[in-house]
Amino acid sequence: MTFRYIGSKARLADTIVQHLGDRPTGGRFVDAFCGTGAVAESAAQLGWPIWANDHLQSAVVVTEARLIADDQVSFGAHGGYAAAIQSLNSLAPIEGPIWREYSPASNNFTETQRRYFTEGNAGRIDAIRREIALWQTQRRITKIESTLLIADLLSAMNRVANIAGTYGCFLSRWQSTALKDISLTPRELKQARSNVITTSIDVASLAVESNDLVYLDPPYTKRQYASYYHIPETVAIGDEPEVIGVSGLRPWQSKASVFCYKVKALQALSDLIQNLDAQRILLSYSAEGHVPIDELHSNLEAMGDVTTHALRNVGRYRPNRTASSNSSQVREYLIVVEKERNQEMLAGNVA
Repeated sequence: MTFRYIGSKARLADTIVQHLGDRPTGGRFVDAFCGTGAVAESAAQLGWPIWANDHLQSAVVVTEARLIADDQVSFGAHGGYAAAIQSLNSLAPIEGPIWREYSPASNNFTETQRRYFTEGNAGRIDAIRREIALWQTQRRITKIESTLLIADLLSAMNRVANIAGTYGCFLSRWQSTALKDISLTPRELKQARSNVITTSIDVASLAVESNDLVYLDPPYTKRQYASYYHIPETVAIGDEPEVIGVSGLRPWQSKASVFCYKVKALQALSDLIQNLDAQRILLSYSAEGHVPIDELHSNLEAMGDVTTHALRNVGRYRPNRTASSNSSQVREYLIVVEKERNQEMLAGNVA
């Protein structure tokens, strides 16, 4: 799986799941901001049923795909997974929405020449996405097979995108990787099935149960994921939105995260954790977040027993060679909130 993603926990996932504890009867691992699904995958490997959610449909697609088992996707109408990929890779480019909005062809329709993809690659993205949709409509692939292929397309796009790490804007000069031909690659699928459900809703709408373990990895800073990953979102959804501005942003304000606003972040996190019915909640946070970690810890203590684990320093998000050369690091934390124990103590005091 190839996907550059802000805040990815791929380097910390194995450490984070060491704090899951025993699974309660009927309990699920609820990854409320699943991102690319690294932590959900590690939890699934430990036998937890997974509920993966993210407000971005593209994130849910990427997460679900990395949990698919080999026996769930036969691609019987195409002679197997590899053959389906080969068929998609052989398609000729078409002049579709990605070609029109996110390649130099955009200059024919707007005042901006958007260099996210070469015209050839953008046209092939359009052709592949259209073919996947056609196959599903014709019932030549199942819904889960469609999800897998869309995720493979998102990964392939990321390998040839002319960006500095996110899709917030394109680069003025072509990177050498962006000039290569886009090509989907079959991934190694799981050998055993996981119990997985997915949703793409606002985290505040999650109706979790008391025995669920909820893992929260919210945005820490002002970066709005809905605008930074607008092109993957368009490809995942398969629509043709009216886009605006130099970057060609799709309408994203309805998915703006309150956690990205410094003056609102602490209250928003507190309200979210307070309102979740789960008794055990794990919160990933970073030293570079809007809210100082000590202040966040103190604020959460009103809800139950709170333990803050300093995990380790990790390299900051490095979208390009210049950022990588700086080699700066940031401390990552995991905050564990135990509501049940506190509620039992309160009940004892009242008695």
